[in-house]
Amino acid sequence: MARGENNVRYTQASPARAATAVYVTLTAQVLSLGALVIFEQSMGRELAARLAAFGGRPVGADAEAVVGAVTTFAVLMMTVAGTSIAAAAAYVTWLVRARQANDRSAATGPVAAAWLVPGLNLFAPAVLVDEVWRGTRPPAGRRGRWLALLTGWWLSWLAMLALVTIRLPLDSSAGGLTGVGAPELVCSLVAALLCAGTVRELTRLQREARGARLPGTAPAFAAAPAAPGAEAPPPATISASATIPSSATASPPATISPPSTFSPSAVIEGPLATDSH
Repeated sequence: MARGENNVRYTQASPARAATAVYVTLTAQVLSLGALVIFEQSMGRELAARLAAFGGRPVGADAEAVVGAVTTFAVLMMTVAGTSIAAAAAYVTWLVRARQANDRSAATGPVAAAWLVPGLNLFAPAVLVDEVWRGTRPPAGRRGRWLALLTGWWLSWLAMLALVTIRLPLDSSAGGLTGVGAPELVCSLVAALLCAGTVRELTRLQREARGARLPGTAPAFAAAPAAPGAEAPPPATISASATIPSSATASPPATISPPSTFSPSAVIEGPLATDSH
C-alpha cells in the first residue's frame, strides 16, 4: 500500500466522529431510561397488578383497558434496549479507533475480549482506556486528574451493573414491572457523564498530537543567536533619499548625425577636374 493511501486511511480512522456517536447514543440511553423510570413510578405497579388479576392474558374489555399502557411499556423497553446496544457499539467503535490512532497496527481483538469475557470485563476496559491515554503522551501533571476521571467512570459503571443484575430482579418480584427507579437513573446519568468526559479528554489529546504532526505546522527557522555580550546589528534600511553616485549615472544617449546629402554635381565635377589636368 502506498504511503498516500496509508495517510488517507489514518485520517479516515480518526476517532472524532466515533466520539460524537458516543455522545449522542449516551444521551439517548439516559433519556430513554428516564422515560421508563417515570412510567414505572407513575403506573408500573398498577399495570402489573391489573395484568396479574387478568391472569397475564386479558381479553375483551379488559384487554382494551390496558392495551395502551402495555404498548407504551413495550415501546419504552425496546427503546432502552436499542439505545443501550447503540451506545455499547458506538463506544467499542470509538475505543478501537482511538487505539489505532496511537498505533495503526492495533488489533480489535483485545477490545472485544475486554468487554465480552466474563470476569475480564470487570477491569480490562478501564485498563485499555488508560493505555490509550498514555499512548497520547500527554503533558506532565495531568495524570492525577485523568485517573480520578477514569476511576469515577468505571466505579459508576460497576455500580450501574450491580443495580441491574442484583437489585432489579429482587425488586421486580415485589410487584413492579421492571423495578427501575431513581438509583438506576442516577447511576446511569453519572456513568454517562463521566464516560463522555473520558472520551472527550482522549479525543482532545489525540487531536492536539495529530495537529502537531501535520506538515506545515513546524515553527519557522530562527536566526542564529548572537555571541554573548555582543549586540545584534540593526536591520538594514533602504532610504528613499539615498543618492546615486555620479559615476553610476547614465550618460545621455548618443545622437546619430543625419547622413550626408548626395550631390550629382560632385560626381560630374570629379572626372572633369581630372581630365583638365
